[in-house]
Amino acid sequence: MLKLSLPVILASKSPRRHELLNLMGLDFSVELKDVDESFPAELSPAEIAVYIAEKKASAFEGNPNAIVITADTIVAINGEILGKPSDHAEARSMLNKLSGSTHEVFTGVSINHKGKLSSFYDRTEVFCRKINHDEIEHYINNFQPFDKAGSYGIQDWFGLTVVEKIVGSYTNVMGLPTEKLYQYLLKIS
Repeated sequence: MLKLSLPVILASKSPRRHELLNLMGLDFSVELKDVDESFPAELSPAEIAVYIAEKKASAFEGNPNAIVITADTIVAINGEILGKPSDHAEARSMLNKLSGSTHEVFTGVSINHKGKLSSFYDRTEVFCRKINHDEIEHYINNFQPFDKAGSYGIQDWFGLTVVEKIVGSYTNVMGLPTEKLYQYLLKIS
């Protein structure tokens, strides 16, 4: 069992990240700060995820009496980054790209502990079956994937019916690689 000496702050509004920390048995509070999530164009998907997670963690520099956890998840396919869709048309376009293909999910995590940042990322390959227009429209209309990188959630209808297999961490695809996070937290407990 993990016993931390400082309170934990999760700097994320993601209900999936909240659920995962609860399942890990961590007591935490949620605190949000506005952060510019732009990044240099030359970064790889893994570097982008870590870069944005570190920007989010750096916003908490003046809080040495807590362990602040931030994360950012990136979906990449053939070198293209698929962020959160801004509307129905963009979600449809992303899901069409994922249909019948393999993509990668990168989650960068940064832990701000006593003013020091520790960061890492995880990578998972996701294999999707071919889906048709009606399935895409059903998914968008019923699951509103506008707050999810790549326009889908591994834990909902898409993950249950479209994802054929993953290689790597399931929780990474949900938005927080809990296996690696737990090991990092053990080091500072």
